[in-house]
Amino acid sequence: MESTTSNAASEFDFKPEDIIQEWLWDDDVDADLRERISALTGTDLVDEDYDGVVDGVVLWWRDGDDEDELADTIVDAEATRGEDAPFWIVTPKPGREGAASSFTIQNAAKNAGMNVASPVTVSDNWNGVRLVSFGNGKGRPER
Repeated sequence: MESTTSNAASEFDFKPEDIIQEWLWDDDVDADLRERISALTGTDLVDEDYDGVVDGVVLWWRDGDDEDELADTIVDAEATRGEDAPFWIVTPKPGREGAASSFTIQNAAKNAGMNVASPVTVSDNWNGVRLVSFGNGKGRPER
């Protein structure tokens, strides 16, 4: 799969005034990327405690975390995601600490009822992978 690099946040398909929910934030996330997303949407990112409908999801994932936890987190994030809202897993690039294997992400996504689309380089140290629902939401696991 081909990946592209961008200094904007437009590759996420977020729009002005979108509410973007961020999952598994920690001190190591890319602050510049978060700022670019906020600048694009004109809103601050909301955390996983937000319970309204969101227009997009950014889930920060690092290798070493439990794959089942990733699948569970994907399902949890789906609960507040609006129809067809972009869903991204952002993980350290290969060779960086915490880089997750594509197999782990694909397997967790499949277990959560999602497919993995092409990866995109979203910053110097992070890649993003967009998830899409099976058949427009059909086949999602019951929770």
